[in-house]
Amino acid sequence: MGLTIGVDIGGTKIAAGVVDEEGSILATCKVPTPDTPEGVIDAIADAVRTVSEGFEVEAVGIGAAGYVDDKRATVLFAPNINWRHEALKDKVEQRVGLPVVVENDANAAAWGEYRFGAGQGHDDVICITLGTGLGGGIIIGNKLRRGRFGVAAEFGHIRVVPDGLLCGCGSQGCWEQYASGRALVRYAKQRAQATPENATVLLGLGDGTPEGIQGKHVSDAARQGDPVAIDSFRELARWAGAGLADLASLFDPSAFIIGGGVSDEGDLVLDPIRKSFRRWLVGSQWRPHAQVLAAQLGGKAGLVGAADLARQG
Repeated sequence: MGLTIGVDIGGTKIAAGVVDEEGSILATCKVPTPDTPEGVIDAIADAVRTVSEGFEVEAVGIGAAGYVDDKRATVLFAPNINWRHEALKDKVEQRVGLPVVVENDANAAAWGEYRFGAGQGHDDVICITLGTGLGGGIIIGNKLRRGRFGVAAEFGHIRVVPDGLLCGCGSQGCWEQYASGRALVRYAKQRAQATPENATVLLGLGDGTPEGIQGKHVSDAARQGDPVAIDSFRELARWAGAGLADLASLFDPSAFIIGGGVSDEGDLVLDPIRKSFRRWLVGSQWRPHAQVLAAQLGGKAGLVGAADLARQG
């Protein structure tokens, strides 16, 4: 199969791109994300038709945030779009006249990194997305592992603290409440409130109050050596690395690939994650260690991965 289209459904925009067999994006199109579930489907179809002009496209892959069934056809649950058992594959196929594959967006991003990014050369990879929340994908034996019902790798909702912080999913103590962009900002606010004298740079980047701290402030302040900002990254990394150690006990991958907005800070966050991973890995001194790598494709991973999964059929 030659050219395919990948679609990445975001909270504010829908991106579509024509992708070749080498993972190169030949053309892109972005449209605003509508407010209604049916409107989103129409917008996906419009983006596919627009971006495919002038190309011979053979299939479409769609990355959707939420639970996707094992047939890669129906979105069982997508809270941000209010899809419930939405027959997305059939509805988009009817509109665009091309075969469609639907995949969880984190799985699509993981596959993109495995095929064309940091995962090249590895057969067994676990991808972790540290963004506003925490997502992931599993590639074992060169195959994307979705589980029996298609909803595996919801790593962000593994409970790491019994009766811990309330999560948006309704549970308590989920990993993403301790290792995510949202957690990073919470740590910074708490520390700036407790020791403002150690957060002068951080507070100066916002409105001067702990409540005004945003994620970009924490990143900028850490690069300038602000003690509270640096300590907040270390706390996030402690939780992230400990979680990777647990996943290593489960899957024994050769590499963890860390993506998402938090990972954009590079070694500022990756080095302490690696340190925490080694600290909490069971039998660390006796066993080989998986590499902890930065993702390479950035925001393109989901689109490229979805397109390639459509090519795989």
